[in-house]
Parts: sequence; structure tokens; C-alpha cells
Amino acid sequence: MNSTTDNILSGLTKQDCTIIEKSQLYSGYFKMESYKLRYRKFDGSMSNEIVREIFERGNAAAIIPFDPKTESVVLIEQFRVGAINSQHSPWLLEIAAGIVDKGEDSKHTVVRELAEETGLTCDDLTYVSTFLTSPGGTTEEIALYVGKVDASKAHGRHGLAAENEDIRVFAIPLDKAYQLVKDGTICNSIAIIAIQYLMLNRKELVAKWTN
Repeated sequence: MNSTTDNILSGLTKQDCTIIEKSQLYSGYFKMESYKLRYRKFDGSMSNEIVREIFERGNAAAIIPFDPKTESVVLIEQFRVGAINSQHSPWLLEIAAGIVDKGEDSKHTVVRELAEETGLTCDDLTYVSTFLTSPGGTTEEIALYVGKVDASKAHGRHGLAAENEDIRVFAIPLDKAYQLVKDGTICNSIAIIAIQYLMLNRKELVAKWTN
């Protein structure tokens, strides 16, 4: 901990959690594992044994392409089976993202995914944050970046045929993207976080990338 978190965090760490048993329940495109564990409670005592099934998806990295000259972002639209039972269409508005391969740096992941999913290259990268998507049920972490691009080149359909990807690519003004967040059209959490970050840091990035 540091001075900014000394009075906020409890100080509990991984050492305050004991994994009694871990077993694999399923291994396919993704994995499901079962954890039997105990953890230290805030009063210093240990919890009873609990069992939790955890979705092991692997860590991922995402990039929101931003054109500082036009203050536009590049979004993608693609089919997502996980949204098939939601109130939204399973064709979601997102940003480029992908699984971080074993031994791969997340910077390499976003550059690769940007090319595969949008056909674009970026001139510069800014790291934003690494965050947990749903820690109650999955170990997945997302490393998020902003990439400097020429949004005028964003068009057409992209994706890997081998992975059955069919991705529509387009550019819109950042303000319009934010409006789509506010009205619920953009409901993908990674895209929401990325667009909100840009709204908060737009002036700094424009100044950095246009000078």
C-alpha cells in the first residue's frame, strides 16, 4: 500500500486466503474450475469453507482507437452469443479486444487485435488501466489502451475467417459515442469504460498527439 490507499484498504492480501482444494470441472473452448477455500474476515477470524465455481477465460486486452485530429473513435459491431438472452440485440457495439496469448505482452495483443478486427495500425499507445470484469465468477482481467489512429481508414468488414468472425468497422465522433453510452445503445462494459476515459482525458490526449 501507499499513502493514497493507507486509510482506504483493509490490508488483506492473497496470504489471507487458503485454497483447500482446486479441481477442473470442464475444459473446452474455455475452462471451469472449482475452488474450495477459506478467507480471513475483517474481524481477523477465518471464514467457513466455501466452494465456488470459477470461469477461467484467460486474460484479455482491449484498445479504443482514437483520432486526435477529428476527435473520433473507431467502433466495431459483431455477434456475441453471451448477449443472446439479454434485452439487447446480440450484435453489440464494442472496441477491438482479444485474449492475451501465453507469454505475450498486452501491448502486442492490442496491436494484433486492432489489425485483425479493424484493419488499422496505431501510431502510439496509451495505457489506461487493468481491471477485473466480474470477479465474483471469473478470473479474467482486461488491460485497456487508447491507440492513436487515422479514423478515415476505418471501414468495411474484418475479422478472422478461421474464428468465424464477421466484424463491421466504423468511426464516429467521440461525443456521439458517449451519447450511445448514455442512451444504452453501447452496453459492452469495456467499451463504456474506454469511452468514459476518453471523455475525461480527451484534451490531454489531443494535446499530446497533435503537437
